[in-house]
Amino acid sequence: MKPSRRTFLNVVGTTALTLALPTVARTGEALPPRKTHLVTLSFDDGFKKSFARIAEIYEKHRLSACLNVVAAGLADDAYIKTSPLGDFELWNELKRRGHEVMPHGYRHENLARLPLDQAQELVKRCLDVFSERLSGFDPKQAVFNFPYNASTPELERWLPTQVRAFRTGGGAINPWPHRGQVKLTCVSSGPGNCEAAIDRELERLLARKSGWLVFNTHGLDEEGWGPIRAAYLEELLERLLALETVEILPAGRALAKYAA
Repeated sequence: MKPSRRTFLNVVGTTALTLALPTVARTGEALPPRKTHLVTLSFDDGFKKSFARIAEIYEKHRLSACLNVVAAGLADDAYIKTSPLGDFELWNELKRRGHEVMPHGYRHENLARLPLDQAQELVKRCLDVFSERLSGFDPKQAVFNFPYNASTPELERWLPTQVRAFRTGGGAINPWPHRGQVKLTCVSSGPGNCEAAIDRELERLLARKSGWLVFNTHGLDEEGWGPIRAAYLEELLERLLALETVEILPAGRALAKYAA
């Protein structure tokens, strides 16, 4: 039986009370608890309508969204081509407003199905477009987010020569950001609404002493593969912000803050 959303909220509340107990200094003064759980909701593809709304919701809570976009602004994927994608005018605006905008392929190709040299060339083309069109973009500080979360061992060995880190498929919970970390793994769920899957992974994260959850989602409401509702995102951020030991960060900023 799948855990209900109510189950997640109860677990969050119980965990909050446990983890939020302050430490006490020798003077007897309560000290704020340190952050022990990182949460990154990694939004893929670059839907114009959804990403603008995601940014607004994060800004409402003084947070930065983790937005991963297709360089060419088009894709043949059935779950992408039915909705308009944004462009670098929008991505530059969102970056100026404090959000993280990272590469998600040139045309959303499944690089794991291509010969290595072709896959490498498409990554380079993607990074070239970002370098040319996204203000302040530095590949050496970037996280490359594999389309379809599909990579190969050869691409994983090569990519750290091009970017700071990469995100691919695997477990949802990563170790705390650390020096030398170049591989991030994530899970996603679809094609329908993925809120229950997010709730389950958050339960798993909060049951641990520490960890970094990277969950890959896409658009809002009915846009994209495995979407979530805008109302759910707002409520989720509010509940996570109520947990003193939880920090919500985009992937690149988590690495910059804790793994420099």
